[in-house]
Amino acid sequence: MRVTRLDLRHLRRFTDVSLRPGPGLNLITGDNGAGKTSVLEGLHLMAYGRSFRGRVRDGLVEAGAPALEVFVEWDEAARGRRPAALPMVAEPTWRSRKAGLRHSGQDWTGRLDGQAVGHLGELCAALAVVSFDPGSHALVSGGSEHRRRYLDWGLFHVEPEFLPLWRRYARALKQRNALLKARARDAQLDAWDQELGEAGEALTRHRQLYLDALVPGFEALMAELASHLGPVGLRYLPGWRREEMSLADALLLARDRDLVSGHTTVGPHRADWALQLSSLPGREALSRGQAKLTALAALLAQAEHYAADRGEWPVVALDDLASELDRAHQARVLRHLVASGAQVFITGTEAPAALAGLDAPLTLFHVEQGQLLPVQPA
Repeated sequence: MRVTRLDLRHLRRFTDVSLRPGPGLNLITGDNGAGKTSVLEGLHLMAYGRSFRGRVRDGLVEAGAPALEVFVEWDEAARGRRPAALPMVAEPTWRSRKAGLRHSGQDWTGRLDGQAVGHLGELCAALAVVSFDPGSHALVSGGSEHRRRYLDWGLFHVEPEFLPLWRRYARALKQRNALLKARARDAQLDAWDQELGEAGEALTRHRQLYLDALVPGFEALMAELASHLGPVGLRYLPGWRREEMSLADALLLARDRDLVSGHTTVGPHRADWALQLSSLPGREALSRGQAKLTALAALLAQAEHYAADRGEWPVVALDDLASELDRAHQARVLRHLVASGAQVFITGTEAPAALAGLDAPLTLFHVEQGQLLPVQPA
C-alpha cells in the first residue's frame, strides 16, 4: 500500500498543504512544534478516525476554521480470487483509490472512491496505516481500551465479517445499558442478553484467533528488538470467565450487579490481552523503554500479519524515531522495513543517524512556518 498524495487543510498549523511521497522511505524534518507530526496525524486520522494524540475536537482543527479536511490517494494491490488456470505472478496488479474526510470535531462527512460513506469505519477499513509514536507505549502500559483497539483494527482489515459483528455487539450493548439504567424488567433484558451473548461469543472467537496468529511474529520481533526480556507470549482475556460459562450465563449472573451500576460489567467490551514474560512478572514491571520496544514489536507483528493476509504491507508511520529509539534499534527497525518494501514515513528534527547506513531511496520534506516543502537530496 503506497500513498501517492496527501492533502491537509486546516489541520493544526496547516492551512493548505499537499504532499507527494515516494514509495519507500519518506523523511519529514522540522523544528520542534513546526508541525511535522501533524502530517502523520492526518494519515492516522483517515486510518483510525482519530489522531494518535487524541480526538479531533481536542485542538486538531486549525484555530478559526470550521473544520479540517484530509484527502488521500493511494495505490494498493488489487485483491480477488485467482483462477486456478492462471499462473502466479511475481508482481501484484495495482489499483488506485482515494478518500476524503471533513471533520469539525463534532460532525463529519466522508467519501471513498467518489461515494459518500455512512460510517467512519468504512474509511478506516480502507486505508491501512500502522503508527509508532511517543505515546505508543500505552499499548503495553496503558488501559485495556488501547489493546482492544489494536486487535479490532487488525480484524477490521483482515476479517470481512468482523465489522458488522462489532457493530452488532455495540448496538446490543447500548440497548442493554439503556435498559439497565431504566431498571427494566427481566423479560426485556432476556432478549438483549441473548443477542449480546451470541454476538459477543462470535466476536471473542475472532479476537482470540487473531491474537494467536500474531504470536509467532511477535515472538520473533521481540527476540530481535528486546532479547534481554527473554521468551514472551500473549494471552487473551475475554472479559468474563469464559472457561467456566458462556457469555449469556455470565450476563445473567451479573444482572443484579449491572442493574445497580447501570451498565454491563462483563463481556468483550471489557476484554484485554496480557504479556507473558519469563523474566518479569508482567507488563507493570517493564521500564518505559522496554514498553516502547514491546509495543513496537506488537505493531510490526500486526503489520507483518496484514502483509501475509493481504499481499502488501500497510503504510508505516514512525513519529520522532530518533528520540524514541537508540541508534542500534533504529537501524534494526529500518533495515526490517526496507527489506519488506513498505512505504514508511519518518519524522524528526533531523535525519535519524541510522539512515546513513541504509542503501535505500529516500524522499525528503521539510516543515517550516505552515509550509511542507520537498527537499532535494545533497
